Amino acid sequence: MREYDEIVKDIKTVLEEKVAQNVAAHNGAIGFINFASDTGVATLKLSGACSGCAMSQRTLKEGVERLLKHYVPEVNSIVGEDDEQAAEQGYKPFIPKDERDV
Repeated sequence: MREYDEIVKDIKTVLEEKVAQNVAAHNGAIGFINFASDTGVATLKLSGACSGCAMSQRTLKEGVERLLKHYVPEVNSIVGEDDEQAAEQGYKPFIPKDERDV
């Protein structure tokens, strides 16, 4: 079994090398928050235009999760959290969690 630090380094590398450029083209960013080694869940931060975007969850599941599972076998799934400061930075569409129809 690999060390936690090595897994986190690999997750960050995949995000930087395989994901960042694609989401930046849409004025967004996806960053690392946490990895729960007991469940294999990586928590990622959706920033910029990705925060609150209706397509961001699809991008996460069909694109980012697939890449992370492929390159970092310890990752079982991912969870995205919106950047709460996105609206203050001028990014739309941002819908605060308490105003969403979930």
